[in-house]
Amino acid sequence: MFTIDAHLDLSMNAMEWNRDLRQSLQKINDREKHQNDKPDRGNATVCLPELRKGNIGLVVATQIARYVDEKNPLPGWLSPQQAWAQTQGQLAWYKAMEEEGEMKQITDLPSLENHLKLWTDDDDNLNKPIGYILSLEGADSLITRDHLYKSYASGLRAVGPAHYGPGRYAQGTDARGLMGEDGRRLLQAMEELNIILDATHLCEESFWEAMDNFNGAVWASHNNVRALVNHNRQLSDEQLKELINRKAVIGVALDAWMMVTGWVRGKTTPAEMNCSLETIIDHIDHICQLAGNSLHVGIGSDLDGAFGREQAPYDLETIADLQKLIPLLEKRGYTNEDIISLMHGNWIRFLRNAWK
Repeated sequence: MFTIDAHLDLSMNAMEWNRDLRQSLQKINDREKHQNDKPDRGNATVCLPELRKGNIGLVVATQIARYVDEKNPLPGWLSPQQAWAQTQGQLAWYKAMEEEGEMKQITDLPSLENHLKLWTDDDDNLNKPIGYILSLEGADSLITRDHLYKSYASGLRAVGPAHYGPGRYAQGTDARGLMGEDGRRLLQAMEELNIILDATHLCEESFWEAMDNFNGAVWASHNNVRALVNHNRQLSDEQLKELINRKAVIGVALDAWMMVTGWVRGKTTPAEMNCSLETIIDHIDHICQLAGNSLHVGIGSDLDGAFGREQAPYDLETIADLQKLIPLLEKRGYTNEDIISLMHGNWIRFLRNAWK
């Protein structure tokens, strides 16, 4: 089934992990199996051939570069200018993939409809470009609001104002506090440009301030359910209800620590925690029960977002295994219409409404 993944850090993997995503997954992992600079070396699940194999023809692909001041222990860049330069290098990679015919940027309704027609006309996906909608995860790299306008001209269509920790425009995961005046001005500029607000990673206070000050389209590209895994990275039922009321779609993420409770990074294994693809359906089902329908959930896997198979469902070897969700959803009682909505239909409806 045609599938949309609303959150993949493709350019980060290409640029910072030094992966040639045109290559096969086996070649990428064989090359890395003796490297130990990152915990997920040799455990990659994502490359362009596997996206095609899994019929994942459209993704939301990120730019990401965090600014950190000297007191911030998180990894990142020491100035917004450095962070901006990093995102522009990532943008250059996407453009290089377009020149190779590997990817195609989707920026508006006509390009969306043309791409959907290309991918649904026949089942021969081996030579089709992967469509991508450009998203900025964490807005720290926007030196000024003028840089938002520059990014829009380069195809940026969604922004998550925060990532982990304190940010220049909003406070993120494990941080506290409001967005403040700069954040509200960013939201205003996003609304003027019809840029989608990604509520992912916003801390509680910043989330509600964003909801009060933004009237455009909102989604949560890669979030799970706090009622099932109690952490501020997850969405509370109150936040989920707000997003549902705003006709948002929430993309469930396949990072194991967000799927099950009691995860210990670097020690726990998916198998010992019984973390499988079946587990993510618990999160899907929770959102569907809150909404009373299946119209507000999709996939935002975040696969290879600084983790690999060591921190993914044990029955997922590559991103192509997202297709395994279909029989699992059927077993849970989801209809074919529901499954179409969850695998791609909800994201398509959202984009058609946002870009009309």
